[in-house]
Amino acid sequence: MQNIIFICFALYTIMLFIVMWFTSRKANNESFYVGNRQSPWFVVAYGMIGASLSGVTFLSVPGDVYTTQFTYFGIVIGYIIGYIVIAKILLPLYYRLNLTSIYTYLDQRFGFYSYKTGSFFFILSRLLGSSLRMYLMIYILQEFVFNHWNIPISVTASIFILIILLYTFRGGIKTVVWTDLLQTTFLLSALIITIVLISKELNFNIKELFQSMEDAGYTKTFHLAWRDHNFFVKQILSGAFITITMTGLDQDMMQKNLSCKSLKDAQRNMFTFSGILVFVNALFLILGGLLCVYAVHKGIDISSMKTDRIFPTIAIQYLPAFAAIVFILGLISAGYSSADGTLTALTTVICYDFLGLEKKDITIKQKTKIRHGVHIGVSILFLIIILIFSRFHNDALIRIIFNVASYTYGPLLGLYVFGMFTNRNVINDKIVPIIAIGSPIICFFLNKYSEVLFFGYHFGFELLLVNGLMTFIGLWLISIKSNHTNKLNKPNTI
Repeated sequence: MQNIIFICFALYTIMLFIVMWFTSRKANNESFYVGNRQSPWFVVAYGMIGASLSGVTFLSVPGDVYTTQFTYFGIVIGYIIGYIVIAKILLPLYYRLNLTSIYTYLDQRFGFYSYKTGSFFFILSRLLGSSLRMYLMIYILQEFVFNHWNIPISVTASIFILIILLYTFRGGIKTVVWTDLLQTTFLLSALIITIVLISKELNFNIKELFQSMEDAGYTKTFHLAWRDHNFFVKQILSGAFITITMTGLDQDMMQKNLSCKSLKDAQRNMFTFSGILVFVNALFLILGGLLCVYAVHKGIDISSMKTDRIFPTIAIQYLPAFAAIVFILGLISAGYSSADGTLTALTTVICYDFLGLEKKDITIKQKTKIRHGVHIGVSILFLIIILIFSRFHNDALIRIIFNVASYTYGPLLGLYVFGMFTNRNVINDKIVPIIAIGSPIICFFLNKYSEVLFFGYHFGFELLLVNGLMTFIGLWLISIKSNHTNKLNKPNTI
């Protein structure tokens, strides 16, 4: 079985490089950063599904159903609200200002230090978040495939990072838009095929499948205990703001939108993408319920498993061999689609926001050489973080990633909300980094002692809102009201 899986992996990798060859011909720096602003919106919308889901959704969402039932769908409902905000408020601002790096807005609105602070928190957020997503794919493949050949995880991780580096090296976002198309197709195919295979194995019709999940208690969607981190109102609010920050204030996701031909196309992309994403997340929850029901019927003990291992264990060890192949290809697709865009986005932010390449009086050849060096450097950082995290993985990764996002994206949320919805100017831009770093520290202690301070209340993903609010209050305290209207405060005009 391992040999067949390896052959499928090799063929899939070859397909990626074929796509790379077609998309990177005559590629230049503009192709790498914004795809020459010629990406078809429907291709971007479809490909972003895979980039948003990643290996975390592919593994953690189905597995987490065992412990949290369908309560994750509250977050998915919140996604819809978040995508509307992005399409109607953030995208018009980015297109009106003709941004390549979205953090340039902070430079125009506040100044140098705010700009660097926003870029820094994106780099930190994405390095951690995407490395963890990539790690999950590598961890599963290591456990179920590469350990069979006694290949260490350091070699496995190096191979995958090298592949992503090579196929994004020349074309950048222009290549990523089209490889995401391929990867999303494999990911969704794996999801649907697995659901069909489990249904056949159980010999249940659709009604019987849903009835079995409901009888086992897995379909519970809304948690009504307000102190609990799964309280449905908190889930919806968290989903909305997770989307606004992790998509709308995220260079990786917005870079793909900014590669569209126009604002109208980018908005079409966002609305189409969000509708499909809600449906796909619902399918992942259904898959999770089916996996749990299948485990009961087949006498598989999943009570002591890490939730991230439930799906791969059943797919590889209990379902027909075809299911294992489909699962592995879907997992690889999910891992690639998350990491390739991030690698490109981090390279863009470092080149634009920290090195200021577009302002340097050097040749295009020199700029390209610097970009290549940054791209390689970011790849090495990815590898280091993956290897470090491989020693500490002991929880459902989707919760770890959202918890990390609560601390790292909060300052970005506060900065953008303050900049777009107030008419106040920051007095001392140099103090902004102190506020942005202080807010997550305060939130850490609030979260640690929340049950004592707030009558048993336990923070969930809504800690992101508290973090953003802390940053907003800090900015308010060091600001004064402007005597004239700033055009950067009008996000919904173009």
